[in-house]
Amino acid sequence: MKATERSGRLGVGIVGAGKVGPILGAALAGAGHAIVGISAISAESRDRAGAILPGVPIIDVPQLIERSELVILAVPENELLALVEGLAAAGAWQQGQLVLHTVAGLGTGVLAAAMAQGVIPLAVHPAMRFTGTSIDLARLSESYFAVTAPTPVQPIGQALVLEMGGEPVIIAEDDRAAYAEAIQVASTFSSAIVDQATGILGRINVASPGSLLAGLVRSSVEIALARATTPGAVEPGLTVFGTGPGSEGAVGAGPQGAEAQGVTVHSSDSHPAGSTGEIPAEDTDDSDGAKEGTSR
Repeated sequence: MKATERSGRLGVGIVGAGKVGPILGAALAGAGHAIVGISAISAESRDRAGAILPGVPIIDVPQLIERSELVILAVPENELLALVEGLAAAGAWQQGQLVLHTVAGLGTGVLAAAMAQGVIPLAVHPAMRFTGTSIDLARLSESYFAVTAPTPVQPIGQALVLEMGGEPVIIAEDDRAAYAEAIQVASTFSSAIVDQATGILGRINVASPGSLLAGLVRSSVEIALARATTPGAVEPGLTVFGTGPGSEGAVGAGPQGAEAQGVTVHSSDSHPAGSTGEIPAEDTDDSDGAKEGTSR
């Protein structure tokens, strides 16, 4: 008897043991789902899987697909399509199986080959930076997840996000690229600003520049986020980093100021040469699952 027939719980298989997959698996396990296995090849990914999901078997992808009611494809964007199509060519997908991928910039269209074999498609992306450690489990409860799915099954994606502790937000299929660009800009631009500011302080021999800037950066980001959430939320008379007197050309003083400091700002209607709109590489899972799933 399947887990869903016994208690409404799912048997979950995770393809990819990078920074994202094991964390989502641990969150679902905490909600009562059964993790039936995870795919991992490199020593680093196997160690991570063992640390985050102790006791969960490491098995090959076809066997994982066969055992799972929910399959999480936590692999990089440039390997996802080949993985899905390779498994479809092998006849691995099962009618009624839930298949969820975690790529920011893709909706459910990339799962077309699996959908042709009867799977239920879900594209769910957590809008957070992952460390690949247990710290991420607590951060899930502070995060929003982009959910893209056919309308009848959107509640399934939303329910899974809620079980992982996050807050679901529906993103239309055609809007995934714009969503991914927003994620990229928020993560890479903020990191570049902090790296540049701490570097300047380091060059003038300021001890612990990160600690010095921590409160300022956090409050500046919180003010900016509050302004986006509630127009006019900035307190009267409050000087915001990079917007106060004498801030022309300063880091944080808009695109012109940032570019003057050597930081490239991505506009909403164009990408610089070579930009893909993908989330930072360190936040994507490794390619173990994709390599294994398509090499057969």
